Amino acid sequence: MTRAVLSIGSNLGDRFAFLQSVVDGLRPFVIAVSPVYETAAWGVEDQPDFLNAIVIVASDEVDEWGWLRRGQALENAAGRVREKRWGPRTLDVDVVSVDGVSSDHPELLLPHPGAFERATVLIPWLDVEPDAVLPGRGPVAGLEFSADGVRRRDDLVLSGWMDV
Repeated sequence: MTRAVLSIGSNLGDRFAFLQSVVDGLRPFVIAVSPVYETAAWGVEDQPDFLNAIVIVASDEVDEWGWLRRGQALENAAGRVREKRWGPRTLDVDVVSVDGVSSDHPELLLPHPGAFERATVLIPWLDVEPDAVLPGRGPVAGLEFSADGVRRRDDLVLSGWMDV
């Protein structure tokens, strides 16, 4: 069984609906979903705020490449356009970690190279997995990162996965 940690985010259109589309699209594989957080854009700062969450998935049939392809298919279904690196997007699905697998392939860097410093990944991940470990970096709870501007949105709850 492969287990993957996916970081999802959206800052264009119906941001919450795009996040929900990931949970719905991966429903048979979802084992945990974090609360939703709102954060300022990272990288290119002149854009709308993001909604972010973590989805943990598992399957006997899907490997790290399969999780990448499924994430890309969900991005495409949401109308994702890749115009500018770190630019605005309808949906972003990043494969953060898959069973401790390391990859330096340009299409699939594992663990995700920026995850160790991004509160948009680490805070929601700790919500669903307090003992989380980021391969190559150690326990997530012990990593140093800034939580400035990260706001938990308890009014937005991703649903439909617990009754699988």
